[in-house]
Amino acid sequence: MRITKYLTGAAMVAALSLGACATRGDIEAINSRLDSIDAQVQSAAQNAQAANQNSQRANQRLDAIEGRVQALESQPARRPRG
Repeated sequence: MRITKYLTGAAMVAALSLGACATRGDIEAINSRLDSIDAQVQSAAQNAQAANQNSQRANQRLDAIEGRVQALESQPARRPRG
Protein backbone atom coordinates (compact mmCIF):
# COMPACT_ATOMS: atom_id res chain seq x y z
CA MET A 1 0.00 0.00 0.00
CA ARG A 2 2.77 2.37 0.88
CA ILE A 3 4.59 1.70 -2.40
CA THR A 4 1.38 2.36 -4.35
CA LYS A 5 1.00 5.79 -2.73
CA TYR A 6 4.65 6.54 -3.45
CA LEU A 7 4.33 5.52 -7.10
CA THR A 8 1.09 7.47 -7.46
CA GLY A 9 2.76 10.58 -6.04
CA ALA A 10 5.77 10.13 -8.30
CA ALA A 11 3.50 9.71 -11.32
CA MET A 12 1.64 12.91 -10.43
CA VAL A 13 4.89 14.86 -10.06
CA ALA A 14 6.13 13.51 -13.40
CA ALA A 15 2.87 14.42 -15.12
CA LEU A 16 2.98 17.97 -13.76
CA SER A 17 6.62 18.32 -14.76
CA LEU A 18 5.97 17.19 -18.30
CA GLY A 19 2.94 19.47 -18.55
CA ALA A 20 5.20 22.49 -18.00
CA CYS A 21 7.53 21.63 -20.88
CA ALA A 22 7.49 23.79 -23.97
CA THR A 23 5.95 22.24 -27.03
CA ARG A 24 7.40 22.42 -30.50
CA GLY A 25 4.85 25.11 -31.34
CA ASP A 26 5.92 27.14 -28.30
CA ILE A 27 9.55 26.92 -29.34
CA GLU A 28 8.71 27.97 -32.90
CA ALA A 29 6.73 30.95 -31.61
CA ILE A 30 9.62 31.99 -29.37
CA ASN A 31 12.12 31.61 -32.22
CA SER A 32 9.89 33.68 -34.48
CA ARG A 33 9.67 36.43 -31.87
CA LEU A 34 13.43 36.36 -31.35
CA ASP A 35 13.97 36.65 -35.11
CA SER A 36 11.65 39.65 -35.19
CA ILE A 37 13.48 41.31 -32.32
CA ASP A 38 16.84 40.59 -33.95
CA ALA A 39 15.67 42.25 -37.18
CA GLN A 40 14.53 45.31 -35.23
CA VAL A 41 17.87 45.54 -33.44
CA GLN A 42 19.77 45.28 -36.72
CA SER A 43 17.58 48.00 -38.25
CA ALA A 44 18.17 50.27 -35.25
CA ALA A 45 21.92 49.67 -35.48
CA GLN A 46 21.91 50.58 -39.18
CA ASN A 47 19.89 53.74 -38.45
CA ALA A 48 22.33 54.70 -35.69
CA GLN A 49 25.28 54.16 -38.00
CA ALA A 50 23.68 56.30 -40.72
CA ALA A 51 22.95 59.06 -38.19
CA ASN A 52 26.56 58.92 -37.01
CA GLN A 53 27.83 59.28 -40.58
CA ASN A 54 25.48 62.22 -41.19
CA SER A 55 26.70 63.96 -38.04
CA GLN A 56 30.32 63.43 -39.08
CA ARG A 57 29.62 65.03 -42.47
CA ALA A 58 27.86 67.95 -40.77
CA ASN A 59 30.85 68.44 -38.46
CA GLN A 60 33.20 68.41 -41.45
CA ARG A 61 31.13 71.11 -43.15
CA LEU A 62 31.18 73.21 -39.98
CA ASP A 63 34.94 72.79 -39.69
CA ALA A 64 35.31 73.86 -43.33
CA ILE A 65 33.46 77.15 -42.83
CA GLU A 66 34.86 77.93 -39.38
CA GLY A 67 37.92 79.68 -40.81
CA ARG A 68 35.79 81.93 -43.02
CA VAL A 69 33.54 82.85 -40.10
CA GLN A 70 36.52 83.76 -37.92
CA ALA A 71 37.99 85.86 -40.75
CA LEU A 72 34.73 87.77 -41.14
CA GLU A 73 34.42 88.32 -37.41
CA SER A 74 37.97 89.67 -37.15
CA GLN A 75 37.48 92.27 -39.93
CA PRO A 76 36.88 95.82 -38.80
CA ALA A 77 33.28 96.88 -38.66
CA ARG A 78 31.96 98.64 -41.76
CA ARG A 79 30.54 102.11 -41.54
CA PRO A 80 26.99 102.45 -42.71
CA ARG A 81 26.48 104.20 -46.03
CA GLY A 82 24.45 107.30 -46.30
